[in-house]
Amino acid sequence: MEPLRVILYHNDAGIAQALAANLSRHFPSVTLVDSCEGIRPAIAQQHADVLVLDVETSRSGEVKRLHLEFPDLSIVCTHRLADEELWAEALNQGAADVCMPWNAYDAVRSVLRDRARRAAA
Repeated sequence: MEPLRVILYHNDAGIAQALAANLSRHFPSVTLVDSCEGIRPAIAQQHADVLVLDVETSRSGEVKRLHLEFPDLSIVCTHRLADEELWAEALNQGAADVCMPWNAYDAVRSVLRDRARRAAA
């Protein structure tokens, strides 16, 4: 499997830095964006394979728009609370998975599982 290019957006700078540091142990290219507006340009510029997105602070329907605009992009959403309704909505809109932002292991596992599924298809 080729190295994956990851874009990461989280509204909380501390969580974003910690998650980026943890993801960097598994993926050689992790680009941190500091605003929702920076997500699309970063995806296009970096030719990203993966987006780790703070769904809690994203606009309603953002996952669906990103999924339609970048169909090959694996989107892993993060949310600080186990909100089943919000999580189900993100998955229905095209997210590969939803996990807690401080659990980098879950994010890594979700990314690898989705990329393997895509490669097998």
